[in-house]
Amino acid sequence: MPVLTIFGWLTDLVSGEWWTYLLVFGVALADAVLPLVPSETIVILAGIAAAAGGLEIWLVILAAWAGVVLGDNLSYLLGSKVGEPAYRRLFSGDNARRHYDWAHRVLDGHGAWIVPTARFVPGGRTAVTFSAGTVSMRWRRFFLADLAAGLIWATYSALLGYVGGKAFESGSWKSYAMAFGIAGVIALGGIVYWRIAERSEARKPGSI
Repeated sequence: MPVLTIFGWLTDLVSGEWWTYLLVFGVALADAVLPLVPSETIVILAGIAAAAGGLEIWLVILAAWAGVVLGDNLSYLLGSKVGEPAYRRLFSGDNARRHYDWAHRVLDGHGAWIVPTARFVPGGRTAVTFSAGTVSMRWRRFFLADLAAGLIWATYSALLGYVGGKAFESGSWKSYAMAFGIAGVIALGGIVYWRIAERSEARKPGSI
């Protein structure tokens, strides 16, 4: 299915109806273990709908925050309780396994700081939350870091759409271009940051 067709379908799906909050919650949750689910796209579109007056922006943020935290904890539980079988299914690609291996090493060295930063790297969220469970990171420590990470992500994504919708006529191509353009630049920055950090980690003595 062409990208523009998928985007058009998602745009039609996100409306000013009350059930959009449930959609935001469900997609944010599912994206933790199914990275192909476009959670950020849905939240941004919901933010644009809020700018048009169809939704309450604070409820969009709350729904996204609740969904992302619950999904992250599900991913943590999979890593902690299921381990290897789940790993083979979630990280079948080379790029996904590279992210996982690096996240695993950092978290094993008590680097909880990557929980928030992973939120802005495609595929990084699942790699970090799952590996936090496999390295037996204390759940309380993970949960507190994840609460902050989830709130930052939910607020940022929803406000991108909201500000774009307020800056231009909600639903116009300019509001979409502004919101998704900024999101794309930040995602690219996150990828570059992770690549640099991965290479730096690999050069350390004792790294594989």
